[in-house]
Amino acid sequence: MKVVARWATAVALAALCFAAAAQAPSRPLRVILPVSAGSGVDAIVRAATGALAKALGQPVVIENLPGAGGITGTSAIVKAAPDGSTIGVISNNHVTNPAVYKSIPYDSVADITPIAVIGSTPFLLVVNPKNLPARNLKELVALLKAKPGHYNYASSGNGTIIHFGGALFAEEAGVDIKHIPYKGTGPMVTDLIGGQVDLGIVSLPAARGHIETDALRAIGVGGEKRSPAIPDVPTLAEQGLAGYDVSGWFAVVGAAKLPAAEVKRIRDAFVAAYAAPEVREAMARQGNEIQVGSPEAAAERIRAEIARYSALAKKIGVTAD
Repeated sequence: MKVVARWATAVALAALCFAAAAQAPSRPLRVILPVSAGSGVDAIVRAATGALAKALGQPVVIENLPGAGGITGTSAIVKAAPDGSTIGVISNNHVTNPAVYKSIPYDSVADITPIAVIGSTPFLLVVNPKNLPARNLKELVALLKAKPGHYNYASSGNGTIIHFGGALFAEEAGVDIKHIPYKGTGPMVTDLIGGQVDLGIVSLPAARGHIETDALRAIGVGGEKRSPAIPDVPTLAEQGLAGYDVSGWFAVVGAAKLPAAEVKRIRDAFVAAYAAPEVREAMARQGNEIQVGSPEAAAERIRAEIARYSALAKKIGVTAD
């Protein structure tokens, strides 16, 4: 009887293992980033790739598809099969695009399945200190007003959240500066460091290393509060731009009609990945605030932000042209 019982137990365990193996995805998870390598979102996602693969029990492949303010990459996300094999991590550009493009090849609400907002990241107003030797907002505005139209600000592309950030700064500060759009954050930061452009709004993860080496200088934080990662840098609001509030956030999404079971599987894996000690440390170094939310909260955030930036685009005249 004992032999039979042991045999039955072994058979049951083998069946369970076979079932688990059958349920585990046999192919890598493709994660599309509609941003360039070197951007804030790119750094945030790549820091968690190993932990995410471990949590999912499958390889994770990151694919950068920048262009047209995120439209190129998001088009690939919405066209993917809704089977959990392809997802994307979007940023604020997803909610600014409907405000600045006359038409885009998808519906920013109906053609995605929100999975979770992962967290947020501060935006900084930075300058090339050789071009603009300002150390605070007052000094910067004085330099810009002394030579109207002489200086320029960089963005990661027409109509992007970083374009909004720069245009809103110019509006609130009352300065005349030219807009220089780039195809992604990476090339933009390269030229900021090189002095081809004078100032810009950059996410903290993309700028922090260059600030520490004095290649760039942080003038102020764009959000409502200072960042614990750089507590000595005041907000722009503290320095006189009371109406200025532009910060970044990033969310996991899938194609429309992604099954609820896949939404839960992927969200749970992101929760586990960003709770891993090594990822928490990386996020703290980068200055990100991580709090993986619910699919419902993500959907609400996206709708509210689309409305907010549509109103702001009309106010300050941001377009994708």
